[in-house]
Amino acid sequence: MKLPNDAIEQLVQQINEALSQGKQVKQDIQENIKALIQQQVTKLDVVSREEFEVQQRILENTRAQLDQLQQQLNDLENS
Repeated sequence: MKLPNDAIEQLVQQINEALSQGKQVKQDIQENIKALIQQQVTKLDVVSREEFEVQQRILENTRAQLDQLQQQLNDLENS
């Protein structure tokens, strides 16, 4: 049985609509999941990577200064 051209075009159009709706649903789900994850992360007691790196550099500088002061104190005590 051969389908008329109109029926084939209508079927193709319905398939295309279903596929495009599927893409939109997938995108909506992804956006909702992303928003949910971001919302939960903001509730955690965490800092951004950038802030962590800044604090790490400050700590490294402070440690270097402390080591330098400790060495100066040792030198003064040994004099």
